[in-house]
Amino acid sequence: MSELDRYAVIGHPVAHSKSPFIHAAFARQTGQKLGYDAVEVLPELLAEVLAQLHAEPYLGLNVTLPHKLAVTALCESVSERAQLAGAVNTLVRTASGWTGDNTDGVGFIRDLTVNLGYNPAGQIVSRS
Repeated sequence: MSELDRYAVIGHPVAHSKSPFIHAAFARQTGQKLGYDAVEVLPELLAEVLAQLHAEPYLGLNVTLPHKLAVTALCESVSERAQLAGAVNTLVRTASGWTGDNTDGVGFIRDLTVNLGYNPAGQIVSRS
């Protein structure tokens, strides 16, 4: 493993992502040696780039549009949350590939309850 733990966000487009800046700030605050890149991945090259990033080796990836659905089929396993969501937004490196997870829902609920002090239990969501 390199002296930096390597992570990235993948997407198309991805240049607008604030993830590299945010993760670099967290790393500085916690004293971690962390590299976090934004990697532009054309949809037709997704499988090839995932294999390349695994070989480099990246320890984990965040996945943004348009890859959240397609990456699911490229994982060696996916969490129950990802199965329920039908999409993957987080990849964790394994010895032979990637495990997929989806943290969108749990992150949203944590933001509502912890950061905003709102309890959504029993509430009805409508499309109006």
